[in-house]
Amino acid sequence: MRSPALRHVLTHLITPLLMCIGMGLAYMGAFVTPEPHHLPVAVVGTTPQAKVFAQTVKDTAGDKLDVRTVATRAEAVDLLTSRDVTGAYVPSAHTPELLVASAASDMGATAVEKVFTPVAAKEGVPLKVTDVAAPVADDPTGQGLFFLLIALSIGSYASVAALGAAGAGLAMRVRALLALGVSAVVSGIGALLAGPVFHLAHHDLAGVWGMAWLYSAGILFIGVGLHTFLKRWTTLTMMVLFVMLNFTSSGGLFRPELQNGFFGALHAFWNGAGFVEGIRSLLYFGDDGLARHAWTLVVWLLVGLVVTGSAALYERPRKARHAAGHAEPAPQPAAVPAPARSVEEKTEAQIEEEVEEEVEETVGV
Repeated sequence: MRSPALRHVLTHLITPLLMCIGMGLAYMGAFVTPEPHHLPVAVVGTTPQAKVFAQTVKDTAGDKLDVRTVATRAEAVDLLTSRDVTGAYVPSAHTPELLVASAASDMGATAVEKVFTPVAAKEGVPLKVTDVAAPVADDPTGQGLFFLLIALSIGSYASVAALGAAGAGLAMRVRALLALGVSAVVSGIGALLAGPVFHLAHHDLAGVWGMAWLYSAGILFIGVGLHTFLKRWTTLTMMVLFVMLNFTSSGGLFRPELQNGFFGALHAFWNGAGFVEGIRSLLYFGDDGLARHAWTLVVWLLVGLVVTGSAALYERPRKARHAAGHAEPAPQPAAVPAPARSVEEKTEAQIEEEVEEEVEETVGV
């Protein structure tokens, strides 16, 4: 290609085009066709009729439902509040009841309602739906936590560009301290949005901030460390890790039982799922499962610290060689040829331009 400027532009178009492909595959693969896959539900009753009814529901639904029977309604409520089942059906000749916990997943509650409403209709009786764990009135669908996740993610991975590219001349320990400070600011913004601004969290706001800090710090340390090795490709990598795979597997819109096996499997250990499910545990389910989700975020933070530490070790010999080169005795003053000066100035200008391009590209995306 004869034009260097055109080649430069086409090279920089690779990243957004790959993002286009990745976002399309991830979002459409995760969200376009939600269908139950082994959705856990319960039928209340120990009589032979209840067991036959549960087996009939199972046979009709096939792999879409995992059906179990429980002895009492209270036991069904316990399973719902521990998020072991998505819905529980209480058979009755006059007033059949469906128990759901929409705070765990509004879409999951809707899915089980679609399953059992026709069952009651066949008996000619209306179905009573009882929500045993509803989200707050300020977040009626319970999806506000998903959008909080998006805000925290953007604040975290976009800051990586400034810390990694513009701060490349700083020592890694300085960049790490800056990452620590930025994560505190991002999580503070998240707590303000969740509390005083949009009232998603009516209690335990300090816990929300703590979970947000763990989540943000993990992303920042991973990104700052990866930038040492990946440079301008850090943007694409961060988008894959913390947008394409993260948002789609978080459970913020669809629980893993409504997604295909790939995203359902990621939900078990990805950091976005740890944050969303952890905040749900904190706000709606009496801290049930909170420790496990918090540990998920801690593990991601530890991974980030390892990556950042590895980057520091990788950079140390290069900085030492650079310092040694500058420590050599300077030769006698001599006139520097004008072309040499222009080449040096041009090189510095190119480096600065590349840094600015990377920052703009990352933040823009």
